[in-house]
Amino acid sequence: MPPDQPPLRILAVRFSSIGDILLTTPLLRTLRHRHPAAEIVALTKRIYAPLLSDNPHLSRLLVLEPGASLAGLAATMRAGRFTHILDLHGNLRTAALRLLAPGPWRGYSKHRLARAILIRTKRNTYADSLPVAERYFEAAAGLDVHPDGGPPELHLAPAAGSMADRWLLEKGLHPGEPLVALAPGAAHATKRWPAPEWAALARQLSASGMRPVLVGGPGDVALASTIASQSGIGIVNAAGAFDLQGTGALIRRTQGLVSGDTGVMHMATAVGTPVVALFGPTVKEFGFLPYNGKSWVVQRDLDCRPCSAMGSERCPLGHHHCMRQITVEAVAGAFEGLIR
Repeated sequence: MPPDQPPLRILAVRFSSIGDILLTTPLLRTLRHRHPAAEIVALTKRIYAPLLSDNPHLSRLLVLEPGASLAGLAATMRAGRFTHILDLHGNLRTAALRLLAPGPWRGYSKHRLARAILIRTKRNTYADSLPVAERYFEAAAGLDVHPDGGPPELHLAPAAGSMADRWLLEKGLHPGEPLVALAPGAAHATKRWPAPEWAALARQLSASGMRPVLVGGPGDVALASTIASQSGIGIVNAAGAFDLQGTGALIRRTQGLVSGDTGVMHMATAVGTPVVALFGPTVKEFGFLPYNGKSWVVQRDLDCRPCSAMGSERCPLGHHHCMRQITVEAVAGAFEGLIR
């Protein structure tokens, strides 16, 4: 950098959610490698801070506390005197911050029009099918960074691994036992594979020598309990037992994860665990397939897909074929092929 230029101070803004935040990490990694002396700061909500708290590519982490005012956050941002502000969210909150904390903001294209056309007419007008992790690089134009081909990263504190190990031992699971993580939850109902299918998959994987472990957040506890009960094999249920770091550490201990199109899917690629992903109402063009990790996507080629951008509470046509027609045999076969 020429001596007359100020040092780079880069702020990357993404408030939520799990997958979206993890998909920013390839950009953070390449920024650090290209600009080793830069101050690189990420801003997210407190609840998601564990996803970035141990990331070595960050100089520091700013958090939006629950109930905190945007005016206060804007004042903190202005005090940072950032040379580049990367809007990796593009929502109403970041629009307000652009007004409250004017500066060198730059965003990325969310392809809203192409997405809406694809959902409503099933006509694909996308100019490209870039993953979201690579679309984020648009916001860093001028910083001479490009995707490096690597996956997302979830850096785990040693305490998270120790916690997962202790929990597994308490449940009678020993180091070296082949585990498969199952993540049945999703924020929206149409992204969920039916509970009986999850229970049948657990039985089939158990019969092949794997020990199923259910994972998820506090909102997935009831669903996971239902699946455990329906399976009849004494599934180990870890739903709601860990924070984000602990869940990542537990997934890292498994041979693979089976998940819907959710943040846990990206958590698996970020800790280096193979993942079988079940896609229903959403499609590749939206940019959220597992990114640059060992993965296998199971989906049905149906004329009614996609039907929504993020899933919904009910199938618009009432049949939910996109998930119900995914068979246990197809998922089990994909998993066995992936870890073979």
